[in-house]
Amino acid sequence: MPKVFIPPLWQELTGGLPSVEVRGATVRQAIDNLEKAWPGIRDRMLDGDRLRPNVRVAVNDRMAAQGLRQRVSPSSEIHFIAAISGG
Repeated sequence: MPKVFIPPLWQELTGGLPSVEVRGATVRQAIDNLEKAWPGIRDRMLDGDRLRPNVRVAVNDRMAAQGLRQRVSPSSEIHFIAAISGG
């Protein structure tokens, strides 16, 4: 199963876990399965059917050019990068 790395600000939703494994053949399927296991996490990642403007996703050390449609394998590592704003 793909391994998903959870940004620190979202780890309260996963019970403090910094990474989890979920099923999915695409980034979207992985997010859907994250939501089933840890309700509320999808809202941190998505705005409707798109990644939030402050969220990027990388698969296996490369930015996911296809976004939510990016294919993943059982050995993939998915990293969500949440930009921090402030001033």
